[in-house]
This record gives sequence, structure tokens and C-alpha cells, in this order.
Amino acid sequence: MKRTVTAIATLVLALTFATTAANADTDELHPDVEYALEAVPGGIAVDDTTVVWPALGMTLEAASESSALRAVGSCATGTYCAYASPNLQGSKLTFTICTNVSTAALQTVGSIANGRTSGSVRARNSSGTTLATAGANGSANVGGVTTNLLCTL
Repeated sequence: MKRTVTAIATLVLALTFATTAANADTDELHPDVEYALEAVPGGIAVDDTTVVWPALGMTLEAASESSALRAVGSCATGTYCAYASPNLQGSKLTFTICTNVSTAALQTVGSIANGRTSGSVRARNSSGTTLATAGANGSANVGGVTTNLLCTL
């Protein structure tokens, strides 16, 4: 019994140190992932190209392909997204909670997509001016400096 407990404790410690070492090595993280982790506290790097913020209902996917069914471009049905480049290209933030959300995890916002079946998503600047609007199952390129997205039902 004592050997089993010791073996389990050793295994737990080894896994803890391996995980810590893997998380500490940011040389392999996509530059957009590194930026997002510094810009928005509380993010968890899932892999080299993906960060999640569970409390915010937000995910960053750095220029990665996905095989899930999509409503608009690579923006999943039921979500809304901000992209670093125009035409739904580049790194992407995905939001699941319909509210006013910060886009600080992206260096720039070049386009937005609304994969929801109702409402709209507005890209806005720091003074609240709407720069672009995406209706249900729609998208829009954004001009100007976007600081937040306003999702309305």
C-alpha cells in the first residue's frame, strides 16, 4: 500500500513538473497567442495557437484551420468573431456570451463575423462609435481602431 501511494505521488509530481515546464516554454507559442496572454489576464494556452478565457466566454485561435461546421467563414454557428485581418482572415477571437466584449487580445481588428441567427454585432472604438456592423449570419470589414464588440440580441 505504501509503495502504491509513493508511486502515485511521484507520478503526480512528475506530471506537474512536465506541465509547468511546457507552459513556461513560450518559444513555441504563436506570437498572437503570446500577445493575447499578455494583453488579457486570465487566459489559458490550450496549445500553440489557441487561448481560452473561460470566465469571459472567449477563445483566440491564431490563424488555424477548424473542421467544425461554420455559419460565417470560420466563425462557428451561435458565436461571433473578430479577425485580425480583413475578409475574415488571420487570428480570430470567438465569443459565446452576447454582451459588450473587449478585443484587446488582438493587436488589430480587420473584420467581424456574426454566426448567430439573430441580432447584430458592432465593432466599436473607445468612444463607442460604431465602425462596422455584422447582422445575423453576416460579416463586415472594419476600418479604424476597434476596442470592443457590442453584441445585441
